[in-house]
Amino acid sequence: MINLALLREEPQRITDLIKKKDPSFDVAKLIKLDEQMRVITQAVEELRSEKNELADRGKQGITPEIRERSIALGKELKEREEEHKIVAAQFKDLYLYCPNLLFDDVPVGNKEENVVVKEVGSKPIFNFEPKNHVELGEALGWFDFAAAARMTASNFALYKGDCVKLLYALEMFMLNNNMAHGYQPVLPPYLINEKALEGASNFPRFKDQVYEIGADGLYLTPTSEVNLANLYRDTIFSTEELPIRMTSLTSCFRREAGGYGGSERGLIRIHQFEKLELFSITRPEDSPAEQDRMIACAESILKKLDVHYRISLLAAQDCSFASAKTYDIEIWMPGQKEYKEVSSVSNCTDYQARRCAIRYRKDASSKPQLVHTLNGSSLALPRLMVALIEAGQRADGTIEFPDVLKSVTIGV
Repeated sequence: MINLALLREEPQRITDLIKKKDPSFDVAKLIKLDEQMRVITQAVEELRSEKNELADRGKQGITPEIRERSIALGKELKEREEEHKIVAAQFKDLYLYCPNLLFDDVPVGNKEENVVVKEVGSKPIFNFEPKNHVELGEALGWFDFAAAARMTASNFALYKGDCVKLLYALEMFMLNNNMAHGYQPVLPPYLINEKALEGASNFPRFKDQVYEIGADGLYLTPTSEVNLANLYRDTIFSTEELPIRMTSLTSCFRREAGGYGGSERGLIRIHQFEKLELFSITRPEDSPAEQDRMIACAESILKKLDVHYRISLLAAQDCSFASAKTYDIEIWMPGQKEYKEVSSVSNCTDYQARRCAIRYRKDASSKPQLVHTLNGSSLALPRLMVALIEAGQRADGTIEFPDVLKSVTIGV
């Protein structure tokens, strides 16, 4: 959540920052509800204070005046408390939908205004027409999307044979890489509760994207960012304990409400996928450098795999809801003839920390302050596999994989 004190102190500047990311968000209504909340809260507190004073006076004997005022006061207090309950619910609902404030250097506009800040390597050149990963994988017996649809539903994947070995090889390769960069491994439950999703800012805005286990009031995690954001909920760190750096390998589950285009066939957009996540908790002044560090960790994987990629600074309306600044790492897919995002690295500043009450003290006597949180994919496995399969294809339909993977797998 954003800092309401800033909205109260500089309403126009904060309104402009919110509108930069989400032009449709009703900031004026949020300001009005905030003002109503404060007025009603003060009124309720004054009425309760008067009620306590009357109770003290009544200990010396209840007079008709005290009795009459007490009855009227009780009625008025009940009305005000009910009004407070209604306005508080309206305020909280809108407040939870308010996006994070962006850094000043984030470009204005939507995805067409994204800025490519770095490009590494070059697109592979073939002396034949390259195929896409679905054609290649099905010919090799690696995928069976029809079987996945029979046992589950459409847009799920079933991997077979050497493709399973490739998947596990990539997982271990990337996990080892992340640990070498100082990220400690965490394996959380795949089921999470509503409070965790609200804390990570997935709820209520993206509730339609998450699979619900209705009988138990739980949900399948859409990304382990949610789990890691809640690992230290309600924690106060000392400054010496920061930064906290974690990496997590989990399956992720997303309903991905909406249509699937032709360029999102096969493994490009599926409901269940494996992903390695990076998550950091830092002091506010350290978060910009931490974002660069996180990007470098994700990049190092792609450099070792020798794939062509680029990094883009996302424009305001293409940034994630909780992010103040996001860089996407996009890999080239020869069979798709386009770039696809394989990692988003976001600085969420104090947005998630405020929801999760994650704080730190500069010293033993200082007041707790909110930390900053950052997250990044390192990496989304299906799309990385697509790039490796399509870039490594030969004219005879076989696939050549980078040497770095051959030491951690068999038969690829």
